[in-house]
Amino acid sequence: MSLDTHTLLNLICGEMKNNYTIITDDTELKKFIKWLPELKENETYYCCLFARSKYCKDIKHIKSDKAQLKRFTSSKGRLFHKIKQLECEIGSYTQRASGNNIDIPQEALAMYITINPRDMFKATSEGAKKLMDLALSGNSGFNPHQEILSEIQKAKGTKYFIDLDFDVRDEFRKKCILKEISSILLPNEYTILDTRGGFHILIHLKNIRESISKIWYKQITSIPECDICGDNMIPIPGTYQGGFTPKIYLI
Repeated sequence: MSLDTHTLLNLICGEMKNNYTIITDDTELKKFIKWLPELKENETYYCCLFARSKYCKDIKHIKSDKAQLKRFTSSKGRLFHKIKQLECEIGSYTQRASGNNIDIPQEALAMYITINPRDMFKATSEGAKKLMDLALSGNSGFNPHQEILSEIQKAKGTKYFIDLDFDVRDEFRKKCILKEISSILLPNEYTILDTRGGFHILIHLKNIRESISKIWYKQITSIPECDICGDNMIPIPGTYQGGFTPKIYLI
């Protein structure tokens, strides 16, 4: 009796392992990527896949709330595919605990990006200085690749947005806050990002009217639940965030 190709491959390779899920909504992710500002010649986007302990508190070996699993830079055109490449076999992401490599579970994952681009010229300049200082210090334990990635993360490019985080899960309170924000800002002056822990208000700095340019920040940040983030990373819409899919609302 002959075997079909699928059955034969299964016999040869054994049962296929499941993969991590990073992209949970292709349409939402592509909408977000299209929304991102176009990069200048010297700019890039910086992304990081984290394992977050607060999403799986019963698992003891994830010591940090934002343990870096993978970080990379990308253009707009390559961003979807570079995120897709992170969907490797479950068990590919690990942490050391008690001398052993322990698998990172799916529920711990969260994908983030800096929506303000990073300046590669600044990162190159500062990175060269950092690597030279480390080399001259006699310290042989550093990783040049990781040092440069850290400099890229810190090197701010064009500042398009200010990110204001609201840790609010109650729907009634969320509606009240959004109503208050809409009394201060026009719809084209901000974008709403829903996340697992609440929502973010992404302020479009170039769209802010001159008449409110000196008052809007104080008015919004005086809302009790507002956590001022500024230029921090945000969860990527359309990707996995501890069992939740972030989403942006566009006009």
